[in-house]
Amino acid sequence: MADLTGRMIGAMKADVKPFEEIEADPSAMTQAITVIVIAGVAALIGNFFRAGLISGIGGLVGSLVGYALFSFLVFLIGTKLMPEPATKADFSEAFRTIGFAASPGVFSVLAIIPILGPLISFVVGIWSLVISVIAVRAVLDYSNTARAIIVCVIAAGLALV
Repeated sequence: MADLTGRMIGAMKADVKPFEEIEADPSAMTQAITVIVIAGVAALIGNFFRAGLISGIGGLVGSLVGYALFSFLVFLIGTKLMPEPATKADFSEAFRTIGFAASPGVFSVLAIIPILGPLISFVVGIWSLVISVIAVRAVLDYSNTARAIIVCVIAAGLALV
């Protein structure tokens, strides 16, 4: 399942195996960036009529920066403040793994549908959030999901500030 499409589908299914595979594969960095860009372009297309081109491009750049910042904060919080004995990760592992949590973003293109657009964007956002927790649990080798949720909430809160 080393191909981009297979990894994205595995991530969207919330399967842990692709995340562990991505974590162990340094060459998956390009794939992770590609996933984030694809999701950003899909959101740009989906929200074009509501947000406009300039706002869409800003959102695309913001999503790349946001994923990098979120990954960095997850790495710091997860490995320095809240590690478990089995926790071993570096920033690039965290970024690669968390980057694939953007996989459901490909469906953001459907937000172009009038009236349903905001609902579709909301569902895709929640889906990506759930997958982020699974990715964080996998990359930090946590034994329970609660710790991954706490790390995600703290990292997301700090990233928003």
